[in-house]
Amino acid sequence: MHHLIYYLSVFTIISTIIPFIRHDYWVFRVFEYPRLQKLCLNIVLLTVILTNWFPSEIWEKAVAILLLLNLIYLCYLIFPYTIFAKRQIISSRNPSGKQNLKILIANVYQDNKKAKDYHELINECEPDVILLVETNQWWAEQMSTISRSYPHQITAPLENTYGMLLYSKLPLNGEVNFLVESDIPSIQATVTLNSGQTVQLFCLHPKPPVPQESTKSTERDKEILMIAVKAKESKLPVVVMGDLNDVAWSYTTDLFGKISGLLDPRRGRGFFNSFNAKYFFLRFPLDHIFCSADFALKSIARLRSCGSDHFPMCVNLEYAPQLAQKNEHPVASTAEKELTIEKINA
Repeated sequence: MHHLIYYLSVFTIISTIIPFIRHDYWVFRVFEYPRLQKLCLNIVLLTVILTNWFPSEIWEKAVAILLLLNLIYLCYLIFPYTIFAKRQIISSRNPSGKQNLKILIANVYQDNKKAKDYHELINECEPDVILLVETNQWWAEQMSTISRSYPHQITAPLENTYGMLLYSKLPLNGEVNFLVESDIPSIQATVTLNSGQTVQLFCLHPKPPVPQESTKSTERDKEILMIAVKAKESKLPVVVMGDLNDVAWSYTTDLFGKISGLLDPRRGRGFFNSFNAKYFFLRFPLDHIFCSADFALKSIARLRSCGSDHFPMCVNLEYAPQLAQKNEHPVASTAEKELTIEKINA
C-alpha cells in the first residue's frame, strides 16, 4: 500500500504536467479535463502520505514536495471558477425585460427517448432561445410541437450525433454552416430582442479528442477558434453557445476567450459541470454560453437531467452596454494571435 500511494502520487503529478505538451493528439489533450478530480486525488494522497507514511527517503520527500506544488498549481487553475474569484461578467439586478435573452442549451444524447422531459423543462424554464444538440430526425419530430411557441427555427437534424436544432420565440435569421468538417454543422444567426436590439449567435458542437471520435483536437480547436475570430469581428453583441467538447479551463478555451473577447458567466460563480450526468465523480463543464462584454448576467443554472449524459444549462443575459466597462475585457497577445492563425490554417 505504501508504494501504491507513492505510485499514484507520481501518476497525479505526471497527469498535470502532460497538458503542458502543446500537441493535438488526444493523449495530451484529455488530461486537461479532470483538473477538479486531480485536485481531490492530490489532497487525499498528500493527506495519506503526511499522516501515515511521512517521507523518510529522499525520493519520498521529492514526491511529497512535488505533490504539494502540484496541489498549489491545480488550485491556481481552478480558483477562477470558484465563488471566491472575481466575476468576469457582472450581475444584473434589473427585472427581466425587453433587453433580456434567456437561453437554454442541451445535449439531449441522440439515443435518449425522454423527449417529454425536455418539453416539461422548456415549459418550466421558458427560454427565449433553445439550442438542442446531438439531435436526429426523431428528435426534430418530437420537438415539432413547440413550433407554436417557438416559430423561428434553424434546424440541421443528423444521424451522426452532431445534429443541431435552434428554436426561438424572437425573430431569428441565419444559416447552417459546415466550417471544418462536411458532417459537423454549426449555426450562425441573428436574433432580435423585444427591445429591437439585434444579437449575433454562434452555435457549435465540434468533435471531442477521444479515440472513438477523433484522435486529435485539431478540428475541434480549429472550429472553436474560427468562431472566436468571427465573434471578434462582429459589430453586434455576441453570444456563443453549445457543447464545445472542451472544459472551461483548457488552453484552447482560454485562447478562445482572449481572441474573441467574450466572457464566461461561470467565472466567479461555480463550475456548473454539465457532463457527465450519470457519474458524479466524472463531471466537467463542457456545455458553454459565452457573451460579449455589453451583457450583464441575470442568472445561470444547471438544470435537472432529462435522460441524457449532459445536464441542460440555462442562462439569462441582459443587454446592458452602459455596464460594459465594469466587465472584464480579455486581450490576446501577439503570440496568441499568431498561434490562432496557425491553428485555423492547420
